[in-house]
Amino acid sequence: MQHYLAIVAWGLCAAALALGSLIAPGLPPWLLVFTIVGSLSAARMFVRFSLWVDGTIAALGIAATLVSLPEMSPPPPAFYWLALVAAWVFAWLFVERLSRAMGRGEVEPGVFGFLVPLIFGITILALWEAVTRGAGVPSVILPPPSAIWARIASSLPTLWADFQQTFLKAVLIGYTLGCGLGFAVAILIDRSPFLKRGLLPLGNFVSALPIIGVAPIMVMWFGFDWPSKAAVVVIMTFFPMLVNTVAGLNAAGAMERDLMTTYAAGYWQTLLKLRLPAAAPFIFNALKINSTLALIGAIVAEFFGTPIVGMGFRISTEVGRMNVDMVWAEIAVAALAGSAFYGVVVLLERAITFWHPSVRSA
Repeated sequence: MQHYLAIVAWGLCAAALALGSLIAPGLPPWLLVFTIVGSLSAARMFVRFSLWVDGTIAALGIAATLVSLPEMSPPPPAFYWLALVAAWVFAWLFVERLSRAMGRGEVEPGVFGFLVPLIFGITILALWEAVTRGAGVPSVILPPPSAIWARIASSLPTLWADFQQTFLKAVLIGYTLGCGLGFAVAILIDRSPFLKRGLLPLGNFVSALPIIGVAPIMVMWFGFDWPSKAAVVVIMTFFPMLVNTVAGLNAAGAMERDLMTTYAAGYWQTLLKLRLPAAAPFIFNALKINSTLALIGAIVAEFFGTPIVGMGFRISTEVGRMNVDMVWAEIAVAALAGSAFYGVVVLLERAITFWHPSVRSA
């Protein structure tokens, strides 16, 4: 794979250099530097290149294509697109080599592991920016990342108010209540076979309810403010926590249970010292799933009635006004908030379940 990627990247740079120099003279300076350096990378056939050299060439290519774009009248000439694809292939080659080096232990994953998703994200944003601006895509269809960032920078008070309403109130409160109730009911179900036969099917029924049908009902019951959105989040997060906790409580082996019985341990001692620690990976799986479900549920619920604030309200109203850049700004804030929330849960999982093989291997 690395061999073929290197050949393709070199060939694209050579083609862009030839096309830009012979057919369309006046290659922009940064693009000229990148295509020359990329063409010279053919020397890897005789000399072994470090993976960091490929990373430097990829960074140079991404920067050169973005810096050179304003100098060209849309649509850019063919050599620009060749250089853009070449930069993307160099980034792919670098990530491929870096991943394999970390697998062989040549590069420390704990230090450089963040580079793989970071480079992937930067490359996607660069391609997005170049394609939307270079191809003249209307902003109402897909605005470039630069326009979305400009909207974020100019709308910080509005975005902060929406974040407070949706995430800090509806999501966090609903998430805490839903996961807490699911955990408590799981303990009750584990204690009573009657409740297990009665509540598990009921919980399955509640989880199958469509959110677009539940949200208007919650608005009628709890009003237009955040409590109705928190109620929707409770419904969405309750069942995953319930099912995962019940499964986790049954994860302890028969030998361990017999050992606790031999020590004359009661139900609560066995639960606290054996079964709950064994169920911790299952519980954290539910917490991670619910961290994304909660945000989705709160945003969708705001489509069906809310005060004039909130992420869902802003998305629905700005779409009607054709302010697509503001819609993408809200989506970006929601994505960052959801990713940060998920990351916090993962850090807690690693701190609490450090003894589990899946955490040790990670």
